[in-house]
Amino acid sequence: MTITAHETNGLKIAELISDKLLIQTHEDGLNLLGDLYYQGFDKIILYEHNITPDFFDLKNGLAGEILQKFSNYRMKLAIVGTFSNYTSKSIRDFMYESNQSQLVHFVGTLSEALSKTS
Repeated sequence: MTITAHETNGLKIAELISDKLLIQTHEDGLNLLGDLYYQGFDKIILYEHNITPDFFDLKNGLAGEILQKFSNYRMKLAIVGTFSNYTSKSIRDFMYESNQSQLVHFVGTLSEALSKTS
């Protein structure tokens, strides 16, 4: 995993780049969040392909557990991807509602992620 640091409006943003899954369990999400939080990052950008597809199955609660940790730490998150594999109404509604918030955004490009997290 490579961390590319971006600075926007005085905020330190971590863009995580990897060809492997970075989040498979809620513990992975918490560890990643904690590591970056203690490195002084204010926001995190992840890519869809670095998150287990189980995250996008709302029935198992994985997304809720992980995103609750981000909320507790007040750490913003942008997930970059196409999300075309996820067609259920519940996940589409979840992504829409998340995009209306200030905490989590599902976006198509890095530039969108940087603008949503600043």
